[in-house]
Amino acid sequence: MTYTGDVTPGGAPDVRELEHLTITKLAVDEQMSNNCYLLRCRETGDQVLVDAASDAPTLLSLVGDAGLTTVVTTHQHWDHHRALADVVAATGAQVLAGAPDAAAITEQTGVPVDRELAQGDTVAVGSCTLSVIALAGHTPGSVALLYEDPAGSPHLFTGDSLFPGGPGRTTRPEDFTSLMDDLESKVFGRLPDDTWFYPGHGNDSTLGVERPSLAEWRSRGW
Repeated sequence: MTYTGDVTPGGAPDVRELEHLTITKLAVDEQMSNNCYLLRCRETGDQVLVDAASDAPTLLSLVGDAGLTTVVTTHQHWDHHRALADVVAATGAQVLAGAPDAAAITEQTGVPVDRELAQGDTVAVGSCTLSVIALAGHTPGSVALLYEDPAGSPHLFTGDSLFPGGPGRTTRPEDFTSLMDDLESKVFGRLPDDTWFYPGHGNDSTLGVERPSLAEWRSRGW
């Protein structure tokens, strides 16, 4: 089956098999329709979850007997970590989040953040590596995770900082400017058009599809 990234809450996950990494995308919560991503190293079997957004039983079923080494929370908004406490309690996974958002995540979930992430940090998925890209604007500590596939195109998990059609929501003009500056310099300015990105809600896209709209996004202010 060809991966499309088109998933709906209550429906089946979509699975993408790369040479070294398997990406499983699952949507949870009928109202918010959050995307959760389970990444599995094909060499070691180690697994990392990006956003334990909701529905811990479904997420734990997806994790299965292989266990979970890490949960990365892309940002502090409540809809992206409602299942964090239950998933961590069941798996013992380490909790990672952007440093400026870490205290808020712990306050909201009761779960300590084991490692605070900053620009240029790395997250291991077995023998695979994710690079941390800090994208301040949607929240102060939002992070994206970049997997540079040695056998193909880059893959970028953007949380709520980048969607098909524009950047994530911001509440102040200075936050919008910060987010656009980071997206243009750290994402569009360094990654190729065939980079596939996976957002926190809705369908995926590529940087090449979105790149022609950067000036329009900047001028409209959202």
